[in-house]
Amino acid sequence: MKKSKGLWSGLAREPGTLGCLLFILGVCLSGFLAPVVSPYSPGGLDEQRILEAPGWSHWMGTDGLGRDLFTRILYGARVSITVGIGTALIALLLGTVYGLASGYVGGPLDHLLMRIVDVCYGLPDLLIFILLSLVFGRNIAGVLIALGLVTWVRFARIARGQVLQAKEFIYVEGARAVGASHLRIIARHILPNIMAPILVTLTFSIPGAILAESTLSFIGLGINDPYSEWGTSWGTLAQDGWRAMRSYPHMILFPGLAIFLTILAFNFLGNGLRDILDPKGR
Repeated sequence: MKKSKGLWSGLAREPGTLGCLLFILGVCLSGFLAPVVSPYSPGGLDEQRILEAPGWSHWMGTDGLGRDLFTRILYGARVSITVGIGTALIALLLGTVYGLASGYVGGPLDHLLMRIVDVCYGLPDLLIFILLSLVFGRNIAGVLIALGLVTWVRFARIARGQVLQAKEFIYVEGARAVGASHLRIIARHILPNIMAPILVTLTFSIPGAILAESTLSFIGLGINDPYSEWGTSWGTLAQDGWRAMRSYPHMILFPGLAIFLTILAFNFLGNGLRDILDPKGR
């Protein structure tokens, strides 16, 4: 409870961080409430308004099929934000459990598990993602799993390093001395004390996942219309806009701004949370 109060009071003292959090919440809400926010359908074709410039009826213009670009960006937010947060949560779960086991057990097992992490770090991410996407498919679930299996190693290293420090604390030694089980020691004494850096890492991982998915969609390896029930991602919208960038710059400008501003907000939020949760790191 005290940590929760400290976090909210810290956000109140950091208006920039709070503003980034509100912006991110606004993007999430507008994306998932897209049918309410936008008067247009994401698949609504209008042959009379093909490639129309931004105006009163279409704030961000239309695409090559006459679809409202603002509406498509709203629906794209659902895909991109879901991929970003879902990927980070999958990586958090896998990496934290792996790092906890490695750091707490120690010895030869720790050495072996960390060598596996080193091998995973050395593999090219793009190649691994392509292989995994062939296995899991080019839909939201497939991209989530593929990106999560590529990015978990960062959490594993951070969790392992924090556990190596935490298990030497006096109260952990005391709990071990009175016969507390390993599971109780981890859940009660170690895990709560390593969550701050893991939470910060989670915040930084979300924009990385959004950028990775956008990049892959931009080069044709990520999510696009035929593979997504929700619409398309910002990366695919940027890919469509790039083809007509010279004649119709609005088609790449607005998807690019959506990606840029969202990633920037997450990065500033991560910096702010790091300062709030670890003031000594300033």
